[in-house]
Amino acid sequence: MLLWVRPDVKKLQILGSGCAKCNELAERTRAAAAALGLEYRMEKVSDLKEIMVFGVMRTPALVVDGAVKVAGRVPSVDEIKVMLMRDA
Repeated sequence: MLLWVRPDVKKLQILGSGCAKCNELAERTRAAAAALGLEYRMEKVSDLKEIMVFGVMRTPALVVDGAVKVAGRVPSVDEIKVMLMRDA
């Protein structure tokens, strides 16, 4: 099945095991995207093989439209907003 996604919708991926820090990164990312009024779809990636494809060695990590923006820490909402605006 082919799924069409509008190009103006950001693809946000949270890489990690689902730990508290991973969940916090997901919540902060949602808050940042909402504050900017961005349309997005979020995916949580917990499979180690999929995470390794991104070259990420420490989680949690945030991937925006296929590019790793941060790994190994949970940035503030304001930091995430900057990351998202650079790609807007």
